[in-house]
Amino acid sequence: MGQLESVGRRIVAAIKERIHGGAYRPGDRLPSSRAFAAEWGASRTTVTAAYGQLIAEGYLISRQGARPVVARGLAAPPGAAPESMPPARALSGFAQRLLALPAPAPRESFPVADFRYGDLAGADFPVLAWRRALAKVALRRPARLRYGDPQGDPALRAALQGYLWRARGIACSADDILVVNGSQQGLDLCARLLLDPGDRFLMENPGYALARHAFLAAGGEAVPVPVDPDGLLTDALPPARLVYVTPSHQYPLGGVLSAPRRRALLAWAASVDGYVVEDDYDGEYRHDVAPIPPLQTLNPQAVIYAGTVSKTLSPTLRLGYLVLPAALRQAFVEAKRLTDRHAPLLEQEALAEVLASGAYERHVRSIRRRNAERRSVLLAALAESCGQAITVEGAETGLHLVVWLDGVPAARESAIAEAARAAGIGLYPVSPLYDASVPRPETAGFVLGYAALEGDALRRGVAILAAILTQERRTAGTRP
Repeated sequence: MGQLESVGRRIVAAIKERIHGGAYRPGDRLPSSRAFAAEWGASRTTVTAAYGQLIAEGYLISRQGARPVVARGLAAPPGAAPESMPPARALSGFAQRLLALPAPAPRESFPVADFRYGDLAGADFPVLAWRRALAKVALRRPARLRYGDPQGDPALRAALQGYLWRARGIACSADDILVVNGSQQGLDLCARLLLDPGDRFLMENPGYALARHAFLAAGGEAVPVPVDPDGLLTDALPPARLVYVTPSHQYPLGGVLSAPRRRALLAWAASVDGYVVEDDYDGEYRHDVAPIPPLQTLNPQAVIYAGTVSKTLSPTLRLGYLVLPAALRQAFVEAKRLTDRHAPLLEQEALAEVLASGAYERHVRSIRRRNAERRSVLLAALAESCGQAITVEGAETGLHLVVWLDGVPAARESAIAEAARAAGIGLYPVSPLYDASVPRPETAGFVLGYAALEGDALRRGVAILAAILTQERRTAGTRP
């Protein structure tokens, strides 16, 4: 039966193609089922079923005792090129802004080492704890399957409330939490609900490109603000509707927003009646001291706090959360309802189980140790292989660091990345993280993520980077 159905589908597709291509014109009679069956080597029953499907779809007209006729109105327009893609018509301003954004780089596989930031090691995922949680929630089998609360599963929001208090010092209620499909959806909601076309937003420079893109797609106008080792420079912030910051671990340079600047940033928000969007994307990872308390703890009504499990469990789960000021809660919940009704309920309930059982926090402690070991291996390899030829920045926190190639101009980043690609490693320039409207550092730099790599891969990847850097310096000596 499966083969018979497959042949029938191919016959339907072939007849449609002949109609659209002009081989069968409106009013033409199709071959008899016997003749068509002979052409295709199929049974008459299959051809009759295919004709019946095309009659049901309106391609053919059936008359008692006569062969089917091609319906009127199906002729291809003169000069049409059926295989060409027609231009998009009547795109909204939002769609046009999306198409104007830089295209994402294609994904590639690298046999030696891929330093892409955001990837985690598959072996680190807590398979047993997650499997137990999934089995438990799946076996509950409620009497009625229905859409859930767009704000998020109540049990998960209650579990997140406790976790945020224990791990990050955030005092909030479960009603303040909105569960989203990863922190990126949270940023998109912030963009669409807080910005109108032409509104300005402040953005760390360099900063997280997908946050900038979300705000630009909503019609916002970016105002890049420099950063230094103490985070965002707050001395002369201009008026804007919102500011996006990563205060616990500035992305990508790794600075921590100092206490005076935290106060200054909140004072700015009060003065312009704006909001601070705090992305705590990897706040669980602090390798020297305890994690830095979030900015949200200083003024919960001025800060939208975005968290995620993408850096602790897996980026494939697409589970994140916002802690919202009370005044914004209803608008965000309604926007979430219209966007996708709610995040996947089974995964929400499983995460609630993992949090409530304590397995999540045990897992975080375990992978914090593993990633601290990876960081130590990477730093040692860089010191041994590259020595004084590089400067490392932002290694104290998180799951990545930035390597500046001292004396190598930024214009060489693409060539170095291409040489690394040819040698089997993925290397990612820092330049795309800078706003194109302002000058960027003159030195070549690369973001090295290490959470998906083990010791041998880290050492081999750094050895290749060192060899490429040596060759680059030799070539530079002969370059006019």
